[in-house]
Amino acid sequence: MPTLVLVRHGQSIWNLQNRFTGWVDVPLSEQGVQEARQAGQLLAGMSFDVAYTSALTRAQHTLALIQEGMAITIPVIRDEALNERHYGDLQGLNKADTAAKYGDAQVHIWRRSFDVPPPNGEALKQTSERTIPFYDRCIFGDLKQGRNVLVVAHGNSNRSIVMALEKLTGEEIMQVELATGIPIVYELDLSGEILAKRILESP
Repeated sequence: MPTLVLVRHGQSIWNLQNRFTGWVDVPLSEQGVQEARQAGQLLAGMSFDVAYTSALTRAQHTLALIQEGMAITIPVIRDEALNERHYGDLQGLNKADTAAKYGDAQVHIWRRSFDVPPPNGEALKQTSERTIPFYDRCIFGDLKQGRNVLVVAHGNSNRSIVMALEKLTGEEIMQVELATGIPIVYELDLSGEILAKRILESP
């Protein structure tokens, strides 16, 4: 049965600075580099046939460090369908300053609701409308042929995949937070149903 592993990229410079990042192409922080290397160690011994990542550097660098840590080289497919959700007018802003300006409740809605986008940006609903068709067409296309797939992307693009895989509601996905650099391992059957799930964390 095929294995799917989802990894959110390691901490970025703007994660560290508590800023909305979205599609801005910022690099990993020093901690993010370490998280990516640790993810490679956690995945050591596993076998993958193909990897998918976004068009953004922080995800691609994380994937490269994971491969380095696993001492493997596999085909990599990059596509902006797996990019982080676009935060619109909030991109680059400090999250605490934004909460002070608009109120904690409004910023929480923008960040966590399924279908309320920030100004000129995407809600998770819009993100899933590009991520899930790509998953169905490409990633699941590999899985249903029995291939093991590694996806290194972003908090919200991966959350949209988790939502579809685990059949979560819009309310349920609001409670799901994906930590940077932590692999989520799904064992699937050939129809895409989950047989087992593990979260790999360091001892």
